[in-house]
Amino acid sequence: MITILTTGGTIEDLDNTVDKEIKKSKVTIEDFLKNANLDLEYSIESVCKKDSRTLNENDRRLIVHKIKASNATKILITHGTFTMEDTAKYIGNLNLGKTIVLVGSIILGSSANTDAPFNLGYAISSLQFLKPNVYIAMNGQIFLWNNVSKNLETNKFEHNE
Repeated sequence: MITILTTGGTIEDLDNTVDKEIKKSKVTIEDFLKNANLDLEYSIESVCKKDSRTLNENDRRLIVHKIKASNATKILITHGTFTMEDTAKYIGNLNLGKTIVLVGSIILGSSANTDAPFNLGYAISSLQFLKPNVYIAMNGQIFLWNNVSKNLETNKFEHNE
């Protein structure tokens, strides 16, 4: 069983840079998973619906509360990419003993050329094989929570040097 916690972000079509106002999302994580024809048990719970630049410590505490409350040992968190590494570090420092993978997309989930379905599938696959810890799954790679940063020039995640 996988618990999926959603927080908004580009993967769910939430980006406040276009007109400074977040509107109702046109896509859902459930839509992506239905289209993938998954054959595994999962539950989805919305924690918040925010552009990650507006996530704060209270939101991160709520995410942690949901992780601790879940009976699942495998947790997937969909998250905006601007502060994804901040949330991963916040959770990673708590040593929760579960396998937790954060994932998002660089291109809006409603766009024809979005990276959202690939990233989501890659994260779900990785989640099933990783040891308990906190990871980010982006750009076809897995990054440990304490060794990752987003390069704003290339729009890719990288291992810290």
